[in-house]
Amino acid sequence: MSLNIISFLLFYFLIISSTIGYGYLVIQITRMNKICFNQSYLGIIGIFSLIFLSYISHYIFAHSYYFNSIVLLIGLTSFLYFFSKDKNKTDLLKLNFLFLLLFISFIIYKSHDDFSYYHFQYIYYLTQNNLTVGIGNFNHGFRTPSSIFYLNSLFYLPILKHFFFNMGAILIMGFVCFNFFDLIQKRIKNKNFDITYFFSLISFLFIIIFFYRIAEHGTDRSAQILIFLLIIELIVILNFNQNMKENVAKILVILTLIVSLKAFYILYLSFLIPVVFYFLKEKKENYLSAVYENYYFYFFIIVLLNILFVNFLNSGCFVYPVSFSCVPDLSWSIPLSEVSLMNDWYEQWAKAGANPNFRVDNPEQYIQNLNWISNWFSEYFFTKVSDFILGISLLSLVLFFLFKSEKNKFSKKLKGINFLYVVIFCLFVEWFYNHPSLRYGGYTLICLFLFLPISIYFSSRAHDRKIIFKTYAIIIIALIIFFGRNVVRIIDENKKYGFNVSKGINYSIDDSYFLIQTKMEKIINNQSKCINKKKDCLENFEIDVKNKYGFNIFYKK
Repeated sequence: MSLNIISFLLFYFLIISSTIGYGYLVIQITRMNKICFNQSYLGIIGIFSLIFLSYISHYIFAHSYYFNSIVLLIGLTSFLYFFSKDKNKTDLLKLNFLFLLLFISFIIYKSHDDFSYYHFQYIYYLTQNNLTVGIGNFNHGFRTPSSIFYLNSLFYLPILKHFFFNMGAILIMGFVCFNFFDLIQKRIKNKNFDITYFFSLISFLFIIIFFYRIAEHGTDRSAQILIFLLIIELIVILNFNQNMKENVAKILVILTLIVSLKAFYILYLSFLIPVVFYFLKEKKENYLSAVYENYYFYFFIIVLLNILFVNFLNSGCFVYPVSFSCVPDLSWSIPLSEVSLMNDWYEQWAKAGANPNFRVDNPEQYIQNLNWISNWFSEYFFTKVSDFILGISLLSLVLFFLFKSEKNKFSKKLKGINFLYVVIFCLFVEWFYNHPSLRYGGYTLICLFLFLPISIYFSSRAHDRKIIFKTYAIIIIALIIFFGRNVVRIIDENKKYGFNVSKGINYSIDDSYFLIQTKMEKIINNQSKCINKKKDCLENFEIDVKNKYGFNIFYKK
């Protein structure tokens, strides 16, 4: 094992511990009942806290080595202090073992195409600059920032440099999956095989088997992984009248993360409708007080407002590319004509009418009404969606044969499940009509149509000792599949790219990954030369810069 791998593993677990440390700290500050939060939930709240810190701090500071080292040390200090007082220490060993298995997916040579185009470049920009206005003029990807960029920018550390810019995805996947595993174990201990038991099991299996390649997660899959966890918490709060304050906090944290990862996920706030309806139906003051007296409600509002503000500073639009959210008269604003063109492009791409090398004839007409249906079915449904449906159907079929018994029947005792179905159906219709691509929520929405009824069907089953054995057996098999698929991937990358893990596990980058930062610096330097001495204006850029109130504002000439 090379020193490179050892150093990566060391920082890998230091970051995990630090993230949990922030979870401990925030739980303490917000006066939540620690018993209600396992190690994985502390990690999720830690992610939430780091995103909040990243957004707020970037107004003043670049996320440099120095700044990020301090952030890491604060988290580690908090972790060591609170963990020493935590009576339950076995969960951490299990959690670290899961993350150790997941580490193999972190060994990446080549990431997805958007990573080099703007994911990496946006994260790197955050490490080199404090708040900068109008950066959306450099690249359309810079007009749609994600909270995972802000999270990953905090992992720009000495030795590591920029090679941990995928860490956010593995943190979300690991903490969510361990939460499923922990819930399964608790239900086994209590001999309570309810809907949350089976839904946690099938969600865990799905994520581990189908989302095995971290390099492909981007901003989309992380949000969809969190949606599975959200569904469980919604079922809990609608059916179990306990720890209301803490359960509301969990839902608010998860929703904040989902919405912040990609702008269109703001539609998923509709999952709050069943909860609100239930609260109003019950007419109990403690339900409403669990919301407006909850610190996380105000964190939720602040983060959402901050996201809108950052989008506005980047592009002149609060939600890009939604035209009515744009203020066109600002110097840095993207022209409305370009906003409209990009909105059409996104829709054409999602409906299989465009890609970087192809665009259908008459694209404007193509996306109107349902003109795209036949092409979408032939070019996308029967090449990707059908394969995906087949895969999750096989998974569901395996579980059906494993857990089916004569005592299985659909339970009628669950509260609010019909409202959840209505919300899921409405979101599915919106997805199919506007952006029917799996990455835009399709994975989760299609899964929910299968996973929820299956989980309800199995949840009425009486205690059977074989359930426990079958559960652990299929979890082990899933982890073996996850590990095996990543081993095969690494072998393939070695053959294709000469990627030798023994020599180093850094992913491949070149000068193109730094184009925007380099261009920003050239424009600033060029402007400085022009101010001092006009003859020194050597380069003519299509973008110019001005400084106001200490902030650089980039705008198109």
